[in-house]
Amino acid sequence: MARSKSSNRWLEEHVNDPYVKKAQVDGYRARAAYKLLELNEKDKLIRPGMRVVDLGSAPGSWSQIAGRLVGVKGRVIASDILPMDSLEHVDFIQGDFTEEAVFNQIMDKLGGNRADVVISDMAPNISGVDAVDQASSMYLVELALDMARSVLKPKGDFVAKVFHGEGYDDYVKDVRTSFDKVVIRKPDASRPRSREVYVVGKGFKG
Repeated sequence: MARSKSSNRWLEEHVNDPYVKKAQVDGYRARAAYKLLELNEKDKLIRPGMRVVDLGSAPGSWSQIAGRLVGVKGRVIASDILPMDSLEHVDFIQGDFTEEAVFNQIMDKLGGNRADVVISDMAPNISGVDAVDQASSMYLVELALDMARSVLKPKGDFVAKVFHGEGYDDYVKDVRTSFDKVVIRKPDASRPRSREVYVVGKGFKG
């Protein structure tokens, strides 16, 4: 089957993308690793010894970074409906985190503690219909925010990928109700024409 112009453009961008090449050299699972590295540098999200929950973690580049940052005394609890290869300092739970059984497994891994940080780089499978894709992406980030409210400790932090479009402004307002400070970031590794930004909530009100 012939590829569409847009998929050809994506493939060309991907092959020539300096972050893709850099990820291969640095041994990261995806170019998205650099987004979390930059967010962490600016917003001081993850430190040694912390407990981090990574939602929609596969293929694992954010868990890879978070695992290295929390180190031997910390723990990353990662979850995705897709499989993910193992990583140091990371417990992976395959399944839908909104299902009770999977949620309970995440809580078990937290060992009665609350998470210091919840991170989410989730995006829906793209249909190509903008309105449908935007609705799907907003649904995912709303689920991520609900999860953060369920598992974060007071003063904990939250970061999630959000796409500009229908529902975006209301979502940011909603995040502001639960965090002392909310900032919007567009990391250098985020492709300029992408509508994605990262909402960073600091200081969970609990």
